[in-house]
Amino acid sequence: MMSIIDFFFDYGSPTSYLAYVQMPGVAKRTGATINYKPFLLGGVYQATQNRSPMEIPAKRDWMLEDMKFFAKRYGVAFQFNPHFPINTLHLMRGAMYAQREGFLVPYSDAIFKAMWVDAKNLGDVAVIAQTLKDAGLDGRRIIEATQEPAVKDSLKAATEEASKRGLFGAPTVFVGSQMFFGQDRVQFVEELVAATR
Repeated sequence: MMSIIDFFFDYGSPTSYLAYVQMPGVAKRTGATINYKPFLLGGVYQATQNRSPMEIPAKRDWMLEDMKFFAKRYGVAFQFNPHFPINTLHLMRGAMYAQREGFLVPYSDAIFKAMWVDAKNLGDVAVIAQTLKDAGLDGRRIIEATQEPAVKDSLKAATEEASKRGLFGAPTVFVGSQMFFGQDRVQFVEELVAATR
């Protein structure tokens, strides 16, 4: 039986990036299908009265070192973006358009790399457009699409779905009804999927 892994993420979350880069390997090793689920983390924070752990000084200091630890463990490039926090509204609307048009993975690859490897200021629409162009995508069209009512509504609906499923942060992963929060739980996701094959 093929398993489906629902992967909820926001590009502004560095731990979403660390989990995202693990997903292809999980899919390959387990045969699972990854159902990528972009949503607006700020909207979920508002709905759940939560806030970023990066706003708490002691937790922020610990997380910065922890993320470096996991990036090294995973063997992936990572640098904390000096422009953090970045408003990801345009990025996440772009993700909804990319999902609709069937190129969410290459879009996500480009945005996550720009955000957490190249440390670009993706709060600037011109930087977003150029980043997408450099990745071989139609940056101008994607930026235009972020202003379409249908795209805006799809992001609102995705964020509402995330809240209804009990999300309070990112990344969050579901295998069936089992929820896992945090990039350090990816190995447990894989173990569960492997055990149910």
